[in-house]
Amino acid sequence: MRNIATRKLVIKLPPGRSAFLWGPRKTGKTYWLAHTFPRQVRIDLLQTDVFGEYAARPALLRERYAEHKGLIILDEIQMAPDLLNEVHWLIENRGISFLMTGSSARKLRRQHANLLGGRARRYTMHPLVYSETGGFDLEAVMQSGLLPPHFLSEDPVADLRSYVADYLREEIAAEARVQNIPAFAEFLRVAALTTGGLLNYTNVARESGVSAKVVRSYFQILEDTMLGFRLAPWGKARRRRLIETEKFYLFDVGVANYLARRAPREGTPEFGKSFEHFLLLELKAYQAYVNPELDLHYWRTSTGLEVDFVLGDMAAAVEVKAGRVHDGDLGGLKALREEFGVKRALVVSMERQRRKLQNDLEVLPWREFLAELWSGDLGV
Repeated sequence: MRNIATRKLVIKLPPGRSAFLWGPRKTGKTYWLAHTFPRQVRIDLLQTDVFGEYAARPALLRERYAEHKGLIILDEIQMAPDLLNEVHWLIENRGISFLMTGSSARKLRRQHANLLGGRARRYTMHPLVYSETGGFDLEAVMQSGLLPPHFLSEDPVADLRSYVADYLREEIAAEARVQNIPAFAEFLRVAALTTGGLLNYTNVARESGVSAKVVRSYFQILEDTMLGFRLAPWGKARRRRLIETEKFYLFDVGVANYLARRAPREGTPEFGKSFEHFLLLELKAYQAYVNPELDLHYWRTSTGLEVDFVLGDMAAAVEVKAGRVHDGDLGGLKALREEFGVKRALVVSMERQRRKLQNDLEVLPWREFLAELWSGDLGV
């Protein structure tokens, strides 16, 4: 039976300070809160009776908790945006701390809700990372993904089917006021197929059957609801002409592969793309939990030389290879190091042992790469 170790997310709020905790549904926010803050007041707005009380009379929060000492947790705050005015008052006048969770700030912004003007810190919860799981079979995870209920499920495909149908196609479409749900569902499939590729609105629009303008709005919906993100190109050039188009990735490799109708097997091109996607999601989680100032980019020249990830200001460059590493795979890393003097040039691979190549290029097994990343030994 798979298990989950301690999550990497840490929230330590000094007295009187508050925070938002954002993250897509099923990332484990509620479970984490129950185990991290078991004795704190928790108001769960997904409970219909609790939601009904506070939606009808937001002032109840002030009336009940004006004399409270300590932290109050408001779970799924986007369900009752008017509560944020009461939260603001209690922070300013009573010094009460709040930890507010939600799956999207889009609804709050659309209703012009009070987002507290910098009075609350921002945290994000991601799907599981490797060190939180106790280990897994990589090929299996390409299909299940790393949302905790799917990772732990005996039938992850059935759970993914429900997640896509009930949450992505219906709830997200409703929250974003999408009129054409079938077109949005087809867009999700195309977005999954193109995950990790250069973002081309015209091509996605053609495949989805809607205009490029609508496709842009759909991508924005995915970003606002934390279901996807862009990876920007490294934009500093000295001698080479660079590609300046962003890439787009969905937030979970299992969701992406389910939408794209793929079950990647080791040794296939689909597995290689999913392997790269998985490692980027680890980097995004590390950025969120450990080093929010870390910049993540990719690098690609107009002649086709490419490096999958550039970390920080050339602190490390990472090329991902799902098969055995050959000298012909290293052209991008060599060119980037020659032009910018990258501190560490790494090939992260499925090989079992690390090795050093010419010009100090390093081949790292993916588990060792992740261990160095999370321990801080990677130098980023």
